[in-house]
Amino acid sequence: MPQSPSSATPRTARLRNLLPIGLGLGLFAVGLWALYRLLKPVHAADILLQIKTMPPSALAIAMAATALGYMALIGYDWWALTYLEKRLPLRAVALGGFLGYAFGNTIGISVISGGAVRYRIYSAFGLNAFDVAALASYIALAMGMGLTLVGLFALGLHPAALHGLLPLPQSLIRLGAFGAGGGTLALLFWLSASRRSLKIWRYDITMPAPRILVGQLVVALFDSTMAALTLYILLPEGAPGFTTFLAIYATATMVGVLSHVPGGVGVFETVVLAAMPPGIAVGDVAAALLMFRSIYYLLPFAIAFVIVSLNEARLAGGWAARVFGELSEPMRPVMGALGGAAPWLTGLWALGFGGYLLLVALMPSAIPTGDSDDLVGAILLEGGTLVSAVMGIVLMILSHGLMRRLSGAFWLTIVALGGGVIAALMNNFDIESALLLTLGALALLPFRHEFHRHAKITEGVFTPAWFAMVAAVVLAAGSFFFFVHEATPYSQAFWTEFTHDANTPRAFRAALAASAVLLTFTVYLALQPSRARSGAPCEESLALAAQIIAAQNEPQACLALTGDKSFQFSPDQRAFVMYGRQRANWVALGDPVGPASSGVEAAWAFHEEALRAGGRAIFYEVSARHLTLWVEMGLALHKVGEEAVIALPGFSLAGGAFKTMRAAYNKAQREGLALQLLHPPHSETLLAELGTISQEWLAAKAGREKRFSVGHFHADYLAHFPIAVLRQHDPEMPGAPAPILAFANIMAPGNGTRVAIDLMRYRPGRGSGLMEFLFLALIEHYRDAGAAEFSLGVAPLAGLSERRTARLWDRFGHLMFRHGGAFYNFEGLRGFKQKFRPDWQPRFIALPPGVSPMMAMADVALLIAGGPRGILGKTPPRATPPESETAARDTAAVPALPDGGERR
Repeated sequence: MPQSPSSATPRTARLRNLLPIGLGLGLFAVGLWALYRLLKPVHAADILLQIKTMPPSALAIAMAATALGYMALIGYDWWALTYLEKRLPLRAVALGGFLGYAFGNTIGISVISGGAVRYRIYSAFGLNAFDVAALASYIALAMGMGLTLVGLFALGLHPAALHGLLPLPQSLIRLGAFGAGGGTLALLFWLSASRRSLKIWRYDITMPAPRILVGQLVVALFDSTMAALTLYILLPEGAPGFTTFLAIYATATMVGVLSHVPGGVGVFETVVLAAMPPGIAVGDVAAALLMFRSIYYLLPFAIAFVIVSLNEARLAGGWAARVFGELSEPMRPVMGALGGAAPWLTGLWALGFGGYLLLVALMPSAIPTGDSDDLVGAILLEGGTLVSAVMGIVLMILSHGLMRRLSGAFWLTIVALGGGVIAALMNNFDIESALLLTLGALALLPFRHEFHRHAKITEGVFTPAWFAMVAAVVLAAGSFFFFVHEATPYSQAFWTEFTHDANTPRAFRAALAASAVLLTFTVYLALQPSRARSGAPCEESLALAAQIIAAQNEPQACLALTGDKSFQFSPDQRAFVMYGRQRANWVALGDPVGPASSGVEAAWAFHEEALRAGGRAIFYEVSARHLTLWVEMGLALHKVGEEAVIALPGFSLAGGAFKTMRAAYNKAQREGLALQLLHPPHSETLLAELGTISQEWLAAKAGREKRFSVGHFHADYLAHFPIAVLRQHDPEMPGAPAPILAFANIMAPGNGTRVAIDLMRYRPGRGSGLMEFLFLALIEHYRDAGAAEFSLGVAPLAGLSERRTARLWDRFGHLMFRHGGAFYNFEGLRGFKQKFRPDWQPRFIALPPGVSPMMAMADVALLIAGGPRGILGKTPPRATPPESETAARDTAAVPALPDGGERR
């Protein structure tokens, strides 16, 4: 049976998200297999010996070339900012560039990871997310273009460089390389000089001015040269000339990038090994590649992490500020913003140390052995190897908790690193490893204040990306184990041989112990029950939510009392998120309700609960208050409208701006229209009269009564609020009973400083001017009562960009706003609210990656309408008010009109 678009699209999006991960893992496995084939005749001891005997002068030159290469990399940022006409202090560009490349090169997917770091730094100097995205895209194109040109021209000069990979005549390779390189260079400068754009598929690429283009090409040449020199200086005797090797390096790097494997691990090494001359020792090249990875990738990553750690300590004051000095005022916002990157940085830090401990456990032959008859030493070595392997797996598991800011995961990581130190000392006093692990733990300590969440480490689903990273580390460790110990055949003695010289049995037992820990943890996660939740909240949950709302000043929080939403409370029960479910989407309404720290906990708990149940957490109509929280969750923000908020202390009808409204307001008062504010409890007589008005109003509308993001008419819901009614008094009969013409419930929780209107109904035929009068009367009443602001509600799709460069959702939303009157009077509603001269505050929807904003908004619309029938359905008018929740849910609804009717 063919699937409907609504059901197929999320599945397609999920597959699209998982495809790169699967492809990367597949290519990573192929690269490992190819490496295994190439390194099969090589012994691990030979590689380790080559590393140990590497001349210090070669290491020093390689480190110097790496330093110069990273200085050149910063030039990409400088020219990109020049192209975007953004001027930033040089030290900010240097910091952003170095950290972006140090983290991005090691983590892989540099545009994403490096872009995230740059955003935190450059946003402190005024750049927005679109500026940083443009900068990251420019850098990716500039690096790819520069590396390609360097490789092509180097290959043209030495066409024999890839003779083992390209079975073509050298003359043809030279002609093709020079032709492609020269043609590309000529095209680039022609586009730059003529200011034309090059359209490739859906993308328009505009070249920078010739001055910038020349600058970036110089940077690319220097960057590629220094990176290649770092590896070249480590290669053994018999390596090809440097120009020839430059072509090999450029090709290997491009193949690694195109493979989407993080850092090109395995793929890069395979190309370099395959391109080496036949007479060169493969083991020596493997040792050079291993040293290159350590110097060019791991060392800058460690330096960058220490820089962020020290500056985090300087920001907090204390010993670091005394030793290194306090941060300058311009840089304090930068380093403060970098603190938000602590979760994933420390998570990767722990994952790396976990992999290191696992590798140490699997290669005990690298550790000097002692007396083979020393039983105590053998037992210590056995215990140290087992502890090292187990602590490595534990650190990998804890890395996910660190990425979620869990306090328990942070301190357990410190303990696990301490366990690794003990294991290193048990392994024949491996001082180097013990010192490295100690420094790793000390570098984590300045971030301890960033880990404030209190939740179970196993709470929440571990993401596919995390499993992919762990799988990659475990696969690499397993491959390394077989490579190191392939010469030792399996025997029953593996289980019983406990001596200093029993390296392979000891590594085998350590690997088995680590595998058992990881398997146990994985099975434990798989057996966790899926906790489905009912859509209707229980009385206890409603009572707790009402108690939390009463302590806040957030009017939108009152919508939790409608009874049609579920709750996710924070662990301390001081905050909550209200939400509804539509298909696989769990849609939270508004910001978390409660104190800030508890609200963040509630949002995380909701996010993880949705993932655990196989759903997607979506936050609808959130304000700009928690933007960093949504970014930390990996959500993308899309604007869905603007809330009209009036600052009451300065509001006045005096002046020319309100001349027409003031005249109409005064005229309505002379004709006997008056506001009356009725506080709960409300009488049955009042509710019956209001119910009649509501039914008459709904009967003239299409669709069912809206809910979720607005209140609906029900006695239990209205019992929580004051109700504003408009009565028409006869000036000639002052004492006669005055009928109610319109009403609205008022949301003013907490101390009442922030006020909003929710449900608004009026008698048919009397709507003209009533809502305007109601708003003005309430604004004046609450202004005189000392309230600070009055919300007129959200104008959907207002304020979305119509520029050609805007995202598809913004353009579609703007089109609906301007021309969607047949479905909803968006523009009329905003125009009506604009008459009160409010301050327009943006509202967003926060979506997981790969979720279409249009599909998500369709699900939100279904929640608001109460289902598909709620959009098109129609309920006949009834003379009596609903007496039950079922009746209330079957009543009809209407979109907002310019003269009022609904809050949004």
